[in-house]
Amino acid sequence: METRRDVFQAIADPTRRAILGLLATQSLTLNALAENFEVSRPAISKHVKILSECGLIEIDPNGRERYCRARMDKLSEVSDWVNQYSKFWESQLDALDLYLQQLQNREHKTEPKNKNHGKTI
Repeated sequence: METRRDVFQAIADPTRRAILGLLATQSLTLNALAENFEVSRPAISKHVKILSECGLIEIDPNGRERYCRARMDKLSEVSDWVNQYSKFWESQLDALDLYLQQLQNREHKTEPKNKNHGKTI
């Protein structure tokens, strides 16, 4: 039975995020991917395996080569998780806006009525 990895585990590693970034615009072979990093090809293969296990990339064999292709739609799990907190942040920003408006209103009320700014006429 294949282990289903969590998308969050997969994107927690900066190398795997970089791999996704490279594959976002084009399919690459494992060797072409490995050329972009200063780690061994077996290390890249392990990262690719983790990304594959959570569905973020697909590996398509083509002759002797294995092409990796990103499945960016699978990042919707991350987007959904982040979006559940949007109401919290919206309310925090609304509260900040209200506070700043109150400060501005207080400033306007306490400004001196004399437009001469202390100058005698």
